[in-house]
Amino acid sequence: MTTSVGNPGSTTAEYKRSPSHFTDRITADGADGWPVEAGRYRLVVSRACPWASRALVVRRLLGLEDAISLAVTDPLQDERSWRFTLDPDGRDPVLGIAFLGEAYAAREPGYDGGISVPAIVDVPSGVLVTNDYPRITLDLATEWTALHRDGAPDLYPEPLRDEIDEVMEDVYRNLNNGVYLAGFAKSERAYERAYRNLFACWDRLSERLAGRRYLVGDTITEADVRLFTTLVRFDAVYHNHFKCNRNKLTEDPVLWAYARDLFQTPGFGDTVDFDHIKRHYYQVHTDINPTQIVPLGPDPSGWLTPHHREELGGRPFGDGTPPGPPPAAEEIPARGRADAGSGA
Repeated sequence: MTTSVGNPGSTTAEYKRSPSHFTDRITADGADGWPVEAGRYRLVVSRACPWASRALVVRRLLGLEDAISLAVTDPLQDERSWRFTLDPDGRDPVLGIAFLGEAYAAREPGYDGGISVPAIVDVPSGVLVTNDYPRITLDLATEWTALHRDGAPDLYPEPLRDEIDEVMEDVYRNLNNGVYLAGFAKSERAYERAYRNLFACWDRLSERLAGRRYLVGDTITEADVRLFTTLVRFDAVYHNHFKCNRNKLTEDPVLWAYARDLFQTPGFGDTVDFDHIKRHYYQVHTDINPTQIVPLGPDPSGWLTPHHREELGGRPFGDGTPPGPPPAAEEIPARGRADAGSGA
Protein backbone atom coordinates (compact mmCIF):
# COMPACT_ATOMS: atom_id res chain seq x y z
CA MET A 1 0.00 0.00 0.00
CA THR A 2 1.49 3.28 -1.12
CA THR A 3 1.53 6.46 0.90
CA SER A 4 -1.23 8.74 -0.30
CA VAL A 5 -3.40 11.39 1.23
CA GLY A 6 -6.75 11.60 -0.50
CA ASN A 7 -7.58 9.62 -3.61
CA PRO A 8 -4.46 8.02 -5.13
CA GLY A 9 -3.99 7.06 -8.74
CA SER A 10 -3.66 8.78 -12.06
CA THR A 11 -5.79 11.55 -13.48
CA THR A 12 -7.55 9.09 -15.77
CA ALA A 13 -10.95 7.59 -14.92
CA GLU A 14 -9.46 4.18 -14.08
CA TYR A 15 -7.17 3.75 -11.08
CA LYS A 16 -3.67 2.56 -11.98
CA ARG A 17 -1.56 0.81 -9.37
CA SER A 18 2.11 1.75 -9.56
CA PRO A 19 4.52 -1.18 -9.91
CA SER A 20 7.06 -1.86 -7.17
CA HIS A 21 10.10 0.35 -7.76
CA PHE A 22 12.66 -1.55 -5.69
CA THR A 23 12.68 -5.21 -6.70
CA ASP A 24 15.92 -6.63 -5.32
CA ARG A 25 15.51 -10.08 -3.82
CA ILE A 26 16.82 -11.62 -0.63
CA THR A 27 17.85 -15.12 -1.66
CA ALA A 28 19.65 -18.14 -0.26
CA ASP A 29 22.57 -17.59 -2.66
CA GLY A 30 22.54 -13.79 -2.34
CA ALA A 31 22.49 -13.37 -6.12
CA ASP A 32 21.11 -9.81 -5.87
CA GLY A 33 23.63 -8.93 -3.20
CA TRP A 34 21.19 -9.62 -0.36
CA PRO A 35 21.73 -13.06 1.21
CA VAL A 36 19.28 -14.63 3.63
CA GLU A 37 20.69 -13.93 7.07
CA ALA A 38 18.99 -14.18 10.45
CA GLY A 39 18.63 -10.84 12.20
CA ARG A 40 19.91 -8.71 9.33
CA TYR A 41 16.62 -7.40 7.93
CA ARG A 42 13.57 -5.61 9.28
CA LEU A 43 10.10 -6.08 7.81
CA VAL A 44 8.11 -2.84 7.87
CA VAL A 45 4.32 -3.18 7.68
CA SER A 46 1.08 -1.42 8.29
CA ARG A 47 -1.53 -3.73 9.79
CA ALA A 48 -4.09 -1.74 7.79
CA CYS A 49 -2.60 -2.75 4.45
CA PRO A 50 -3.70 -5.99 2.73
CA TRP A 51 -0.42 -6.28 0.80
CA ALA A 52 1.62 -5.94 4.00
CA SER A 53 -0.73 -8.33 5.80
CA ARG A 54 0.29 -11.07 3.38
CA ALA A 55 3.84 -10.79 4.70
CA LEU A 56 2.61 -10.79 8.30
CA VAL A 57 0.68 -14.04 7.76
CA VAL A 58 3.47 -15.80 5.86
CA ARG A 59 6.10 -14.75 8.42
CA ARG A 60 3.93 -16.22 11.19
CA LEU A 61 3.10 -19.44 9.37
CA LEU A 62 6.77 -20.09 8.59
CA GLY A 63 7.98 -19.15 12.06
CA LEU A 64 10.33 -16.42 10.90
CA GLU A 65 9.69 -14.05 13.81
CA ASP A 66 13.20 -14.49 15.19
CA ALA A 67 14.82 -14.38 11.74
CA ILE A 68 13.36 -11.10 10.49
CA SER A 69 12.22 -8.45 12.95
CA LEU A 70 9.01 -6.48 12.62
CA ALA A 71 8.25 -2.76 12.54
CA VAL A 72 4.58 -1.68 12.62
CA THR A 73 3.69 1.80 11.39
CA ASP A 74 0.88 4.07 12.46
CA PRO A 75 -2.23 3.33 10.34
CA LEU A 76 -2.47 7.06 9.58
CA GLN A 77 0.29 8.31 7.33
CA ASP A 78 0.89 11.80 6.02
CA GLU A 79 2.62 13.38 3.02
CA ARG A 80 5.99 12.41 4.50
CA SER A 81 5.09 8.71 4.33
CA TRP A 82 4.34 5.93 6.82
CA ARG A 83 5.19 7.06 10.35
CA PHE A 84 6.61 5.25 13.39
CA THR A 85 4.49 7.23 15.82
CA LEU A 86 3.42 4.05 17.65
CA ASP A 87 6.99 3.73 18.97
CA PRO A 88 8.54 5.71 21.83
CA ASP A 89 9.73 9.13 20.66
CA GLY A 90 8.13 8.50 17.26
CA ARG A 91 11.10 6.52 15.93
CA ASP A 92 11.55 2.89 15.04
CA PRO A 93 13.72 1.51 17.85
CA VAL A 94 15.86 -0.61 15.50
CA LEU A 95 16.20 1.58 12.41
CA GLY A 96 16.18 4.87 14.30
CA ILE A 97 14.00 6.58 11.69
CA ALA A 98 10.75 8.50 12.08
CA PHE A 99 9.42 7.84 8.57
CA LEU A 100 9.76 4.86 6.24
CA GLY A 101 10.63 7.33 3.50
CA GLU A 102 14.03 7.80 5.16
CA ALA A 103 14.98 4.22 4.22
CA TYR A 104 13.81 4.85 0.66
CA ALA A 105 15.97 8.00 0.49
CA ALA A 106 18.93 6.06 1.86
CA ARG A 107 18.53 3.61 -1.02
CA GLU A 108 17.97 6.25 -3.70
CA PRO A 109 18.78 9.86 -2.78
CA GLY A 110 16.22 12.21 -4.22
CA TYR A 111 13.62 9.46 -4.68
CA ASP A 112 10.21 11.10 -5.04
CA GLY A 113 7.98 8.12 -5.80
CA GLY A 114 5.44 6.32 -3.64
CA ILE A 115 6.43 4.96 -0.22
CA SER A 116 4.81 1.57 0.13
CA VAL A 117 4.54 -1.29 2.58
CA PRO A 118 5.51 -4.03 3.00
CA ALA A 119 9.13 -3.02 2.82
CA ILE A 120 12.26 -4.83 3.91
CA VAL A 121 15.14 -2.72 5.21
CA ASP A 122 18.75 -3.76 5.73
CA VAL A 123 19.35 -2.99 9.40
CA PRO A 124 23.15 -2.38 9.34
CA SER A 125 22.96 0.19 6.52
CA GLY A 126 19.40 1.47 6.98
CA VAL A 127 18.87 1.03 3.24
CA LEU A 128 15.63 -0.21 1.70
CA VAL A 129 16.10 -3.61 0.07
CA THR A 130 12.72 -4.24 -1.55
CA ASN A 131 9.11 -3.13 -1.66
CA ASP A 132 8.16 -5.85 -4.16
CA TYR A 133 5.15 -7.20 -2.24
CA PRO A 134 4.27 -10.12 -4.58
CA ARG A 135 7.84 -11.43 -4.45
CA ILE A 136 8.49 -10.85 -0.74
CA THR A 137 6.13 -13.58 0.43
CA LEU A 138 7.16 -16.07 -2.24
CA ASP A 139 10.81 -15.59 -1.30
CA LEU A 140 10.04 -15.99 2.41
CA ALA A 141 8.46 -19.33 1.50
CA THR A 142 11.13 -20.59 -0.91
CA GLU A 143 14.44 -18.81 -0.17
CA TRP A 144 14.32 -18.61 3.63
CA THR A 145 13.73 -22.34 4.17
CA ALA A 146 16.90 -22.80 6.25
CA LEU A 147 15.38 -20.47 8.85
CA HIS A 148 11.81 -21.85 8.81
CA ARG A 149 10.48 -23.31 12.04
CA ASP A 150 10.19 -27.06 12.45
CA GLY A 151 6.84 -28.07 10.98
CA ALA A 152 6.52 -25.02 8.71
CA PRO A 153 4.07 -25.61 5.85
CA ASP A 154 5.04 -25.50 2.17
CA LEU A 155 3.04 -22.49 1.00
CA TYR A 156 4.24 -22.69 -2.60
CA PRO A 157 4.61 -26.41 -3.41
CA GLU A 158 6.44 -26.87 -6.69
CA PRO A 159 4.01 -29.38 -8.28
CA LEU A 160 1.12 -26.93 -7.79
CA ARG A 161 2.81 -23.65 -8.70
CA ASP A 162 1.25 -23.26 -12.15
CA GLU A 163 -2.24 -23.67 -10.70
CA ILE A 164 -1.46 -21.44 -7.72
CA ASP A 165 -0.12 -18.73 -10.04
CA GLU A 166 -3.23 -18.94 -12.24
CA VAL A 167 -5.59 -18.61 -9.29
CA MET A 168 -3.56 -15.79 -7.74
CA GLU A 169 -3.57 -13.82 -11.00
CA ASP A 170 -7.38 -13.95 -11.18
CA VAL A 171 -7.68 -13.02 -7.51
CA TYR A 172 -5.21 -10.15 -7.85
CA ARG A 173 -6.60 -8.68 -11.04
CA ASN A 174 -10.25 -8.77 -10.10
CA LEU A 175 -10.46 -8.88 -6.29
CA ASN A 176 -7.26 -7.80 -4.49
CA ASN A 177 -6.81 -4.87 -6.87
CA GLY A 178 -10.41 -4.88 -8.05
CA VAL A 179 -11.69 -3.32 -4.84
CA TYR A 180 -9.32 -0.39 -5.44
CA LEU A 181 -10.35 -0.13 -9.10
CA ALA A 182 -13.93 0.27 -7.88
CA GLY A 183 -13.17 2.49 -4.90
CA PHE A 184 -10.86 4.92 -6.69
CA ALA A 185 -12.69 5.00 -10.04
CA LYS A 186 -13.29 8.52 -11.33
CA SER A 187 -16.13 7.71 -13.70
CA GLU A 188 -19.29 5.64 -13.51
CA ARG A 189 -18.12 3.49 -16.40
CA ALA A 190 -14.77 2.66 -14.78
CA TYR A 191 -16.48 1.89 -11.48
CA GLU A 192 -19.10 -0.38 -13.05
CA ARG A 193 -16.47 -2.30 -15.03
CA ALA A 194 -14.45 -2.96 -11.88
CA TYR A 195 -17.57 -3.86 -9.88
CA ARG A 196 -18.72 -6.43 -12.44
CA ASN A 197 -15.27 -8.00 -12.80
CA LEU A 198 -14.92 -8.16 -9.02
CA PHE A 199 -18.15 -10.01 -8.43
CA ALA A 200 -17.66 -12.31 -11.42
CA CYS A 201 -14.40 -13.36 -9.74
CA TRP A 202 -16.19 -13.56 -6.40
CA ASP A 203 -18.71 -16.01 -7.88
CA ARG A 204 -15.95 -18.12 -9.44
CA LEU A 205 -14.21 -18.37 -6.08
CA SER A 206 -17.42 -19.21 -4.24
CA GLU A 207 -18.14 -21.99 -6.72
CA ARG A 208 -14.56 -23.29 -6.54
CA LEU A 209 -14.58 -23.40 -2.74
CA ALA A 210 -18.03 -24.95 -2.36
CA GLY A 211 -16.59 -28.45 -2.44
CA ARG A 212 -12.98 -27.94 -1.39
CA ARG A 213 -11.49 -26.45 1.74
CA TYR A 214 -8.62 -24.54 0.12
CA LEU A 215 -8.03 -22.89 -3.23
CA VAL A 216 -5.35 -25.25 -4.56
CA GLY A 217 -4.67 -28.76 -3.27
CA ASP A 218 -5.71 -29.83 0.21
CA THR A 219 -3.49 -27.49 2.25
CA ILE A 220 -3.08 -23.76 2.79
CA THR A 221 -1.00 -22.11 0.06
CA GLU A 222 0.06 -18.61 -0.89
CA ALA A 223 -3.17 -18.34 -2.88
CA ASP A 224 -5.24 -18.62 0.30
CA VAL A 225 -3.11 -16.00 2.04
CA ARG A 226 -3.66 -13.52 -0.80
CA LEU A 227 -7.40 -14.05 -0.92
CA PHE A 228 -7.78 -13.90 2.87
CA THR A 229 -6.27 -10.44 3.28
CA THR A 230 -8.91 -8.96 0.97
CA LEU A 231 -11.84 -10.92 2.38
CA VAL A 232 -11.03 -9.97 5.99
CA ARG A 233 -11.34 -6.28 5.02
CA PHE A 234 -14.40 -6.66 2.83
CA ASP A 235 -17.35 -5.94 5.11
CA ALA A 236 -15.41 -3.52 7.32
CA VAL A 237 -14.19 -1.37 4.45
CA TYR A 238 -14.66 -2.39 0.83
CA HIS A 239 -18.41 -3.05 0.88
CA ASN A 240 -19.24 0.49 1.98
CA HIS A 241 -16.16 2.69 1.55
CA PHE A 242 -15.28 1.34 -1.92
CA LYS A 243 -18.90 0.80 -3.06
CA CYS A 244 -18.41 -2.96 -3.58
CA ASN A 245 -21.91 -3.52 -2.32
CA ARG A 246 -23.60 -6.24 -4.34
CA ASN A 247 -23.41 -8.33 -1.20
CA LYS A 248 -21.44 -8.58 2.02
CA LEU A 249 -19.01 -11.37 2.75
CA THR A 250 -21.34 -12.52 5.53
CA GLU A 251 -24.07 -13.00 2.90
CA ASP A 252 -22.07 -15.56 0.90
CA PRO A 253 -22.25 -18.84 2.85
CA VAL A 254 -19.23 -20.40 1.13
CA LEU A 255 -16.76 -17.51 1.21
CA TRP A 256 -17.84 -16.44 4.69
CA ALA A 257 -17.22 -19.93 6.07
CA TYR A 258 -13.91 -20.18 4.15
CA ALA A 259 -12.73 -16.82 5.50
CA ARG A 260 -13.69 -17.75 9.08
CA ASP A 261 -11.85 -21.06 8.73
CA LEU A 262 -8.66 -19.19 7.82
CA PHE A 263 -9.21 -16.47 10.43
CA GLN A 264 -9.41 -19.11 13.14
CA THR A 265 -6.26 -20.85 11.87
CA PRO A 266 -3.15 -19.80 13.85
CA GLY A 267 -1.16 -17.27 11.83
CA PHE A 268 -4.15 -15.59 10.17
CA GLY A 269 -6.60 -13.96 12.57
CA ASP A 270 -3.91 -13.26 15.13
CA THR A 271 -2.32 -10.80 12.66
CA VAL A 272 -5.54 -8.85 11.94
CA ASP A 273 -6.14 -5.45 13.55
CA PHE A 274 -9.65 -4.24 12.68
CA ASP A 275 -9.01 -0.93 14.43
CA HIS A 276 -6.00 -0.14 12.24
CA ILE A 277 -7.85 -1.28 9.12
CA LYS A 278 -10.87 0.94 9.62
CA ARG A 279 -9.00 4.00 10.85
CA HIS A 280 -6.65 3.92 7.88
CA TYR A 281 -9.20 3.65 5.10
CA TYR A 282 -11.83 5.97 6.55
CA GLN A 283 -9.44 8.66 7.78
CA VAL A 284 -6.78 8.71 5.06
CA HIS A 285 -8.98 8.55 1.95
CA THR A 286 -10.46 11.98 2.45
CA ASP A 287 -11.65 12.30 -1.16
CA ILE A 288 -13.95 9.36 -0.50
CA ASN A 289 -14.78 10.07 3.15
CA PRO A 290 -14.24 13.81 3.75
CA THR A 291 -15.74 13.70 7.25
CA GLN A 292 -13.13 11.10 8.31
CA ILE A 293 -15.80 9.49 10.51
CA VAL A 294 -14.86 5.88 11.29
CA PRO A 295 -17.87 3.54 11.51
CA LEU A 296 -18.30 1.56 14.71
CA GLY A 297 -19.42 -1.59 12.93
CA PRO A 298 -19.53 -4.22 11.75
CA ASP A 299 -19.25 -6.29 14.92
CA PRO A 300 -16.19 -8.50 14.28
CA SER A 301 -17.16 -11.23 16.76
CA GLY A 302 -18.76 -13.24 13.95
CA TRP A 303 -15.27 -14.15 12.79
CA LEU A 304 -15.05 -16.45 15.81
CA THR A 305 -18.24 -18.44 15.11
CA PRO A 306 -18.13 -22.09 13.92
CA HIS A 307 -17.47 -22.56 10.19
CA HIS A 308 -17.69 -26.38 9.76
CA ARG A 309 -15.22 -26.29 6.86
CA GLU A 310 -13.26 -29.14 8.44
CA GLU A 311 -16.04 -31.40 7.12
CA LEU A 312 -14.52 -30.91 3.65
CA GLY A 313 -11.30 -32.58 4.79
CA GLY A 314 -8.00 -31.02 3.93
CA ARG A 315 -4.94 -30.59 6.13
CA PRO A 316 -4.25 -26.93 6.90
CA PHE A 317 -0.48 -27.37 7.35
CA GLY A 318 0.01 -30.53 5.32
CA ASP A 319 2.57 -32.69 7.08
CA GLY A 320 3.54 -29.71 9.24
CA THR A 321 2.13 -28.15 12.37
CA PRO A 322 0.44 -24.88 13.38
CA PRO A 323 2.65 -22.00 14.50
CA GLY A 324 2.80 -21.21 18.19
CA PRO A 325 1.25 -18.06 19.63
CA PRO A 326 2.56 -14.72 18.39
CA PRO A 327 5.34 -13.04 20.36
CA ALA A 328 3.93 -10.90 23.14
CA ALA A 329 5.20 -7.72 21.50
CA GLU A 330 3.28 -8.56 18.32
CA GLU A 331 -0.09 -9.34 19.86
CA ILE A 332 -2.99 -7.30 18.49
CA PRO A 333 -4.23 -4.66 20.98
CA ALA A 334 -7.63 -5.44 22.45
CA ARG A 335 -9.50 -2.76 20.51
CA GLY A 336 -8.45 -4.32 17.19
CA ARG A 337 -9.29 -7.95 17.92
CA ALA A 338 -12.37 -9.88 16.82
CA ASP A 339 -13.39 -10.43 20.45
CA ALA A 340 -13.53 -6.68 21.06
CA GLY A 341 -17.07 -6.25 19.72
CA SER A 342 -18.28 -3.38 17.53
CA GLY A 343 -17.35 -0.59 19.91
CA ALA A 344 -21.00 0.44 20.18
